[in-house]
Amino acid sequence: MLHPLPPLAAIRVFEAVARHLSFTKAAEEIGMTQAAVSYQIRVLEERFGGPLFLRLPRQIELTDAGRRLAPAVTEAFAMISEAYAAAKGGVQGTLTISASVTFATMWLARHIGDFQIAHPTIAVRMDASNRYADFSREEADVGIRSGMGQWPGLSAHLLVQGDFAPMLSPRLAASIPVREPSDLLRLPILDADDPWWENWFAAAGTVYPTPVRDRRLGMQAFAASAALAGQGVAILSRALYAMELAEGRLVQPFDLLVQSDMAFYLVYPEARRNVPKIRMFREWILREVGVNLGE
Repeated sequence: MLHPLPPLAAIRVFEAVARHLSFTKAAEEIGMTQAAVSYQIRVLEERFGGPLFLRLPRQIELTDAGRRLAPAVTEAFAMISEAYAAAKGGVQGTLTISASVTFATMWLARHIGDFQIAHPTIAVRMDASNRYADFSREEADVGIRSGMGQWPGLSAHLLVQGDFAPMLSPRLAASIPVREPSDLLRLPILDADDPWWENWFAAAGTVYPTPVRDRRLGMQAFAASAALAGQGVAILSRALYAMELAEGRLVQPFDLLVQSDMAFYLVYPEARRNVPKIRMFREWILREVGVNLGE
């Protein structure tokens, strides 16, 4: 038996206000006056039997009930939009991927063409940034984040484990004999204050001296580019630089790999897991990185 539905016009307004946390921005998006938006929210709250928003002096916030309702409403509208586009036989929408710069540069950019070939009706937009996307307020469908896999309200799937080792260009490796881990310390160390360095040398049984902060690049992708150019030794995740190693553009002088608690994960709002474009991308990328879907 179907439960009675709330007024759909009011639900549409609620979704926009919850996403923007602003009556004004929601009104601009929908094409209503702010008074009309306020009226629709009041109608919905009366039907619901309680407040969905907290009205503060200069902002609004979702109540606990509003936070429970908003993800489901957003997912419902997304699924209706996807189904409508599919029924028309046209493009199934744009998939916006927010990915860390390193993963976007060293893995996703190399493989995303395969996804587009497999799903030609989905347009792909990539946003490469180390800033975490706010799924409730931004036009991001999925994200690829570096972390420990625990983000409230988000589903997280492990993509690449964080193993790491020193790597350098063949030309730099040939400049001095590199037989022992300590030999690396005679070469320029990129991002010398990265904690991965101390962890790797400790695992190798070598004391790592106080780092010299003169080659601070701040991002694995930047350190890798400098290493490829022969500017120094970088500490890199082997999984992301397998192609450079296979082609001989980078050298890993020691087999020792150290595991990090940090890894790359595919994330998206739990309530949107069944949106077709998200499901298609999830299945594709997990298959592509060799992860069992487990579903």
